[in-house]
Amino acid sequence: MAVGTIRLGVAPIAWSNSDLPELGGDTTLETCLAESRAAGYSGTETGVKFPMDAAVLRPLLAAHQLQLVSGWFSGRLLELSVAEERARIERQLDTFAALGAPVLVYAETTGSVQTQQTTPASRRRRLAPDEFKLLGQKMTELGGHMERHGVKLAYHHHMATVVETDDEIDALMAASGPEVGLLVDTGHSAYAGGDWLAMTERHASRVVHVHCKDIRPDVLHQARAGDLSFLDAILAGVFTVPGDGCIDYDAFAATLARIGYSGWVVVEAEQDPVKAPPYAYATKGRQHLTAAFTRAGYAIVA
Repeated sequence: MAVGTIRLGVAPIAWSNSDLPELGGDTTLETCLAESRAAGYSGTETGVKFPMDAAVLRPLLAAHQLQLVSGWFSGRLLELSVAEERARIERQLDTFAALGAPVLVYAETTGSVQTQQTTPASRRRRLAPDEFKLLGQKMTELGGHMERHGVKLAYHHHMATVVETDDEIDALMAASGPEVGLLVDTGHSAYAGGDWLAMTERHASRVVHVHCKDIRPDVLHQARAGDLSFLDAILAGVFTVPGDGCIDYDAFAATLARIGYSGWVVVEAEQDPVKAPPYAYATKGRQHLTAAFTRAGYAIVA
């Protein structure tokens, strides 16, 4: 008997990179959607080329038999009021609610250096305990607003931002209520030196979304030794798809089974599409996860 069900989705960042427009800048949304479906995925997250209008996006997804899974939002709650943040997120939230996306991926980007190619990732802003308390309170309020619209806030711990390490994830979860869900990203956890298995179990009740990317350990060593920027690490190839790096996805799938996770599992690996053709790598990632989650006892549904 299956321990639970998951659905496999993919992020369009492998086709067109939001922060490095030279990566896949000439790749059309049509190509991205067609190849996502051909690679075996039933859902997609949004990206830089996706229209944020349900009336426009719905038929595009339907034409490729894809569901809307989620998508990124750059948060600024450390510098804005909750009311101001609600106004900024309103259009995306309305679109996601209309199209049935279960979660919206949220990351606090005040003080982030993730988009600054000349600034080392180590130069990111770090928060004091009272700042975590304030951020958690405001995010809980925002998460409640989103829940009332039928979309869960899924917080994305992310390299070069204020919530990167295991300790920072713990601090944000402690400072916020259950209205704030957690997105577990294996690749970002590994890059930050975290223990993604222990972190996932520790926050089992808060895990609402999953990103699976793999790490090339030799490039990670280079990025740390050279104090590279996050974007330069991407260009060097620090991330890849599951099955092409060093992360044990059998162990991760087993951990998710133990905590009772059911939902979307998304392959997200920002790479240079010239060096890593998106369709081929997306297919490899889907095949690897299908095998790992099947061995863990999951049923994979469309």
